[in-house]
Amino acid sequence: MPRFDMFTSIVRTHLLGALSPHKYAGGVLVAVALFTTACSDGAGRLNAPPLFAKSNMASSVVQSVAPDFIVLANASVTCTDGSITGYVGTAQGSPTGSVTETSCPINGTILVGDGASQLAFKNFLSTYAALTPQLGDVCTTLTGTLDGVILKPGSYCYDVSATVTGVLTLDGPSNGVWNIKVGTSGTGALTGTNFTVVMAGGGQACNVTWWVADAVTLTTSAFKGNILAGVPITLTGGTLNGHAWSKSDVTITGTAVSGCSGN
Repeated sequence: MPRFDMFTSIVRTHLLGALSPHKYAGGVLVAVALFTTACSDGAGRLNAPPLFAKSNMASSVVQSVAPDFIVLANASVTCTDGSITGYVGTAQGSPTGSVTETSCPINGTILVGDGASQLAFKNFLSTYAALTPQLGDVCTTLTGTLDGVILKPGSYCYDVSATVTGVLTLDGPSNGVWNIKVGTSGTGALTGTNFTVVMAGGGQACNVTWWVADAVTLTTSAFKGNILAGVPITLTGGTLNGHAWSKSDVTITGTAVSGCSGN
């Protein structure tokens, strides 16, 4: 049985930089700097003050809960012609809650509305709420498709929806942390088509988190990071190296979903 009580710690470890300073608890092992307005150069590089997890901390947290919930939804997870490597769960039990597989091998345990998946979902909701943008939060503002953009570790945000395509490079050391929020004004969806996230400089996919106010729709994309969505997640084709956690449902069609590891 995985140690689900550590679920919140995974995401908070990776995302503490996104919270305003008054929310930090004593003993937090993350160094945080205030963030300024975005700036870019000819190479398409955006720099935020660096955000790093203490060496080896993220790795030890991920290992302590493995295998964890790769896909987590409120009521339903539907997977067709894809694959999932890791735990899959729903908060709701049968018949409201369900995991439907059609030509979709799941290499992991399926938990529908049992105590473990309900606790994991409760912790997810708490973490999602804690990361909800607050007055006084500061981040580097993003605009456009992100094609050709290079982001150093830090906290970034879209005020409203984000429509992304092309290649985004996340360039930083193995303990670098990227926090990207979409819909900080209160509403906003993430839509990616032929969108590729590339980790450079030793950066780890599990140290990347995408907090999204509304829906996440990814089509033929090679996506990396942990998705925390306010409404449904829809994945079509491509790959996801990370986690898909939704306050609503998750639908996967032809996507290979696998977990990630941090430093």
